[in-house]
Formats: sequence, C-alpha cells, structure tokens
Amino acid sequence: MEELFSKVLQVNMRCRDCEERKANIRVTINLQLTTSPVHKRDLLVKLTDDIDPYFLFNLFISEEDFQSLKVQQGLLIDFASFPQKFIDLLNLCYSEQESDNARFLLHLSSQSSLLEGPINFSVVETNAFKHLNHLSLRLAQGSDKEVKDYLAVCLSTLKAEKQSLETKLKKTEDDLSRQLSYTQQTLTEKTKELDKLRGEWTSQTSCQSSRHSQELQSEREKASELQSRLQQQTELLRQELESAHQKSSQQLQSKLTELEASCRELTERKYKNESVIRDLKIKLVGAEEECQRSKQQVLSLRRENSTLDTAVHEKERVVSQLQMRVAVLEQEVKDKEQLMRRTKEVLEATQQQKESVEENAESKELQVRKLEATVKSLSQELIKANGIIKKLQVEVRALVGKLKVKNSVTVSQEKVLQDTTEKLHNLEKDLQSTPQQLTTKDEQVTKLKDQLETTVQKLNESREVLKTNENVISWLNKQLNEKQLTRKPQTPESSQNPSVLSTSTGLRAEFYPQTGKLAVSPLAAADVTPEQRTVQSANRQTGDSGGLDSKYFGRRDDSIPIYGLPSNLLHREFPQRTKPSVASAYFSA
Repeated sequence: MEELFSKVLQVNMRCRDCEERKANIRVTINLQLTTSPVHKRDLLVKLTDDIDPYFLFNLFISEEDFQSLKVQQGLLIDFASFPQKFIDLLNLCYSEQESDNARFLLHLSSQSSLLEGPINFSVVETNAFKHLNHLSLRLAQGSDKEVKDYLAVCLSTLKAEKQSLETKLKKTEDDLSRQLSYTQQTLTEKTKELDKLRGEWTSQTSCQSSRHSQELQSEREKASELQSRLQQQTELLRQELESAHQKSSQQLQSKLTELEASCRELTERKYKNESVIRDLKIKLVGAEEECQRSKQQVLSLRRENSTLDTAVHEKERVVSQLQMRVAVLEQEVKDKEQLMRRTKEVLEATQQQKESVEENAESKELQVRKLEATVKSLSQELIKANGIIKKLQVEVRALVGKLKVKNSVTVSQEKVLQDTTEKLHNLEKDLQSTPQQLTTKDEQVTKLKDQLETTVQKLNESREVLKTNENVISWLNKQLNEKQLTRKPQTPESSQNPSVLSTSTGLRAEFYPQTGKLAVSPLAAADVTPEQRTVQSANRQTGDSGGLDSKYFGRRDDSIPIYGLPSNLLHREFPQRTKPSVASAYFSA
C-alpha cells in the first residue's frame, strides 16, 4: 500500500432536508499493488474526519472501473495518469480554500439526512456562467469491520505516537538534568573566581592610590618651580613688548598722517567722479527712453506688416474662389442660353422686373462710390473690401440657389422661367462689376508696395548713417587712447600711484545710436586725471571732436526713425553687421 496524498480539505456538505455546511475532512489516496495471480493496480480513495472517528467512506477504483468512469464522465486521461491529475485538482482546492471567491471547490452530497449510505464526492470549478463538474466519485460508507479496522489502525498509530512522545520526554528530562548539574558546577566555579578577583582588585586599588599620592606631591613641587620661572620670563617679555609697541605706535601715527592726506585727495576725486557719473546717468536715461520708443515703433510696424500680409493672402484666396465660381456660372449660363432661345416670347413681360433690378444696380453703384470715397487708409479699406466680398458671396449663393429652384420649376411653369432669366442678367452685371473692384484692389496693393519700397530706401539710408557713426566712434576711441598714452608720463600722480591709471585700461566710449553722442563708461571715467578732464571739457565746448566736422554728430531732420530694424540690433555692439529687415512674403524688398 503506497500513500499518494493525505491532507485535510474544506468540503461543502449537503444532506437531505439540511442546510449546506462546511467541514474539514481528510482525503487520503492510496495505490494498492496486487501481484497474485495477475499484476493489478487499485486506487483507494478514503474520506475520514479527525474529530469523528466513525466517519469513514471508501472507494476502490480498478482499471476496469476506471474505463466505465471515463466513458460516463468524458475523461481524456488514462488510469496511469489519473491519480496525479486527481491530486492536482485536490491541491488546487487546498490552495484556494481560504480565499473568499474560490474557483475550485469540493462538494460532498448525500440523499440521506445523516450521511448514511453512498455519497457523491465531486470537484467543481465555479465560473461566472455555470458550475463545471470536473470529477464526481461515488463513495460507499465503511462497514462495521472496516470501521473497526480503521479504529484499530488509529489506535495503533496513537500508541506509536504515545511511545515516541514518551521516549522523547525521557530524553529531554535526561538532557535537562544533565544541563542543570553542569550549570550548577559552573556557577560554583564562577563564584570562587569572583571572590578571587575582588581580593586582587582591592589590593591593586590600595597600591595605586599610594602611588598616585606620591606622584601628586612631586608634580606640585615641579609646578611651583615652573611658576617662578614663568613669572621671570613674562616680565622680560612684557618689557620687550612695551618697547616694540611704542615703536609700532610711532610708525602707525606717521602712516596715519599720510593716509589722512591721501584720503582727502581721494574724497576730492570721488566727488568729482560722482558729478561726472551723474551727468552720464542723465544722458543714459535719455538714450534708454529713445531706445524704448524705437523698439515700440519697430514692434508696431511689424504687427502692421503681418496684418497686411494676412489680409493680402485672404484677398488672393477670395479672388481664386470667385474665379472658380465665375467659371461655374459661365458654364451654367451656356446651359441656360439654350433655354433662353425657347423663352424669347416671354421676355416682353419681364421688362417691368428689369426696371426693379436696375434700381437695385443703381443702389449698389451708389454703395460702391461711397466705399471708394471712404477707402483712404489701408486698414479701413481692407476691412470694408472683405465685407463687400462676403456680401457678394452671400448674394451669389442666394442667387445660385434661386436659379436651381427656378430651373426645376421651369418644366411646370413658364412664369418661373421669366424670373430666372432676369436674375441671370443681374448676375452678369454683378460679374462685370467684380473685375472693376478687383482692379481697384490691385491698384491699392501697388500703392502699398511703393510705400514699402520707400520705407526700405529710408531704412538703408539710416543704416548708412549708423555705419558712419560707428566709424566716427572707433576713430574717437583711438584718439582718446593716444592722448592718454602721450600724457601719462607727465603726471606725477601716475608715477606714485600706478593703480590709478594703467596702460592696459583706456577710456572706453560707447555710442547710443538714437542720440549720436559719446558716453564714457563709469569705470573709465574713474581713472581719468584732472588734466584729461579739462581737455575733454575744452573739446566739448569748442566742438572740434578730435578733428571731425560737426555734421557727423548732428541729427538729420530729413532722416526717418529706425523702423523695421530687428530688436536684437539695439542690444548688440554696433561694430557688428546688422541683420537685414525681414522681407514680406507678398512684397518685394
């Protein structure tokens, strides 16, 4: 007898006239081999309860019984692999028995009320759709003999377990008694060692205390000798330090007088430099204001240019749409001419309607004249032109719809044909007026192009003026640096204080393009000597500017403000090349 499986599983028990309940039942599977007279293998399935010893159900499955079971329940395995598959299903039930929503469950059902007689033991898989019964086995209740044998086996196992436990208890008692005796012996030994160590410790502490007292007395004697020596050394050092302090104080007083004189000179220079810095700040503020104004003007012009580009693009798109519609209408007119030949007799009655249409045309001509009178500025002209084109588109669409309706009615009524012919004439007149409007728009576009060309020419002129200003600035910087280098060895202050003016740093001049004036940086102005300031003030009063004519510094009345220049140009240094203005997609630069 070979045991293959033995575990306590949770089983749902159902009896007749009883509620379903859950119980823990031990399922054991044994494989029995018989060699006489024929080699056979039987599978024994046993259900028992560890709490109730009289609960016993058995099932012997031979190879012949398995064949009938296979046919009845549609199994796809052989008898050799059946035990392992059955054990796998039981393991699945064991792994999911603690979960709330278990897929695999074990059911045990009986037709009697007290679980007597045969019972059905089945493995069920729960699904959202239905309960799938994988395997159902019919087990028989154990007879009195089988129950007695089972109880005898249980008793024998319990006795064996009892004997094994008794032997284990004896062994543990012997081990514990041995450990107790050993620990008691070790305790006595350790106590003796502690007494010895305490005696040694007391003797050592007494010896060390006597030694320490002797060492303290010797150290105190040494300390007294050292104090006397130190007092003598400190008095000598104090005398030396007093003499050195007197000498250093005299030197410091002489240095103080020198420093006060230099401080007065520096304060005078500071006040002069502050006055120069104030003048430069005032100039800087004015230049920054002009720069901000020019930036705002550049931004406004760019916005106007972008609006003009978009408006022209929309106009071209509308014109292309109108051309397509004109082609469609011309094709429809050709189709209607054939109908017109048939309806010539009815045209006499349509003259009255023509008069009303002519009145409408006159009113439209008056509107067009008013629009031509009001179209003076580019923005108003474009907006109104767009409105007129949209109105014309709406009218054309309405007329096309009416034409289609009237074409459908012409088959039934002749009067409707007369109306369609009149409206066709009106459409032809509108089509004749649209190219005139397009020509006016083209003329306006050419005017805009001419204005753009003039602005571009003025921009080029302003760039040339800027280039000349840049050349003048570079020449002035060279002249100033040369003057500094020539006058440097004459000044006595530069020989005494080399940090005031160095050969490596010269006056740095900056140019603001809107004002055309020179501005010396604060760092360079701080390094200028009083003689150089007098030379600079004389140059400003005389206006010679280093040998150049004053026309290069004066502001031109006929020049234009720098519109259209990119905003990055104002933040860069002027010796670099300026970027060209962005050309429009519809106007030539």
